[in-house]
Amino acid sequence: MSSPHQSVPPAKSSHTSDSGSDTGRPEAKVIRIQPLAYLGVIVLALCVFLFFVGWPAGLWWLLLLPAVVAAWVARTRTVVSDAGLDLRTLVGSRHLDWEQIKGVSIPKRGFVRAHLTDDSQVKLPAVSYDRLRTLITASNGRLPDLFGAAAEAEAERYAAERASEEPAGQDAPETDRKSDEG
Repeated sequence: MSSPHQSVPPAKSSHTSDSGSDTGRPEAKVIRIQPLAYLGVIVLALCVFLFFVGWPAGLWWLLLLPAVVAAWVARTRTVVSDAGLDLRTLVGSRHLDWEQIKGVSIPKRGFVRAHLTDDSQVKLPAVSYDRLRTLITASNGRLPDLFGAAAEAEAERYAAERASEEPAGQDAPETDRKSDEG
């Protein structure tokens, strides 16, 4: 016997999917600039405010700088979905299908770049080296796993070194035993 206070799942309706609370759409992974960047916006606002107080009539436009930087932090993102990559910057946006993308490269500074089939490169907004693993995982195998390939190469190199050292390691104890016997 169930109590009247026991929770009961909601009844199925025409606007819910059969699999439960899933909306039926594939999940999209959004890669944004870290929220800690807003702390930099606050520091910039404080610095700009000091100059503004010194000459308000001439430096009022400096107060726009923190607002523009905050808008850049809020708007800049890369969305990874089954359809491709949706890139959004402060002033524009672009969609890249997976068929257009050959691979990615990691520059010394700045955002990761996607190499396209027409031999051009596109910066991936908000995707830096530390967010590259998130991008590769969200691509569901459409982008090569740079970290996995490096780990596999290292494991193969280590196995080759161990295999080349193994015969030498077996011969050495035998020669030691012969010298001990004689």
